[in-house]
Amino acid sequence: MTDLSNHFPRIRCAGEGALLLELSDRIDMEVNLKLHRIRESLMSKPRAGLIECVVAYSSMAVYYDPLVMDPEALSSTIMTLLNQGAQMGRGQREVVHIPVCYGGEMGPDIETVASHTGLSEDEVVRRHSSREYYCYMVGFTPGFPYLGGMDESLETPRLKIPRKCIPAGSVGIAGKQTGVYPIESPGGWQLIGRTPLKLFDPSREEPTLIRAGDFVRFVPIDLAEFQRISKEVMAGTYRVKRQRGGEEA
Repeated sequence: MTDLSNHFPRIRCAGEGALLLELSDRIDMEVNLKLHRIRESLMSKPRAGLIECVVAYSSMAVYYDPLVMDPEALSSTIMTLLNQGAQMGRGQREVVHIPVCYGGEMGPDIETVASHTGLSEDEVVRRHSSREYYCYMVGFTPGFPYLGGMDESLETPRLKIPRKCIPAGSVGIAGKQTGVYPIESPGGWQLIGRTPLKLFDPSREEPTLIRAGDFVRFVPIDLAEFQRISKEVMAGTYRVKRQRGGEEA
């Protein structure tokens, strides 16, 4: 089993029923995309004993039943897929459109972000909504997307004292990243807006709206539009826009 302490890629044991594949020690979209393609290849056909693969920024945990699957054989399979990475297909990328009402009650920290960055609030909104973001991973709370690709001029540190309760749908900035709180929870990100969409709903066939590997675009809306969409979401009639583009970058 590969386990080179100072080299990548490497595979380590992570308990009796998991392996950890590490490709890098930095955040890089190409590295993350490679992990997703390896995961898809592993999970695309039945493998006795394989339970799940969970992708993080530059690593992937592979869970298996040690009574059924040999870790050495699993490690070998993973390395083979990694070496074949250049031949793996690249599917069309999917861009999820997330409507956001910025500022005011919905984004109580937008003034702080504007002051920290030296931009006007309108410019913060313009720059935040002008990019397509890449979802590296989902975590912290169910459905919380960690999004990369934010305009560097919007970089703002977390709150010194986290809030005890943040409304579901709140859109925030923390350092170089942006994200959306899918459920009501504590948190320390700078809140600049809120979406009326439910990012996590266990009653749906696909509970998580934004999946790791998706691209995201934020679409500014006003309060009236926020309230209209909220009603449609509650009634189950709102259709989330998912735009298919070219191949993954």
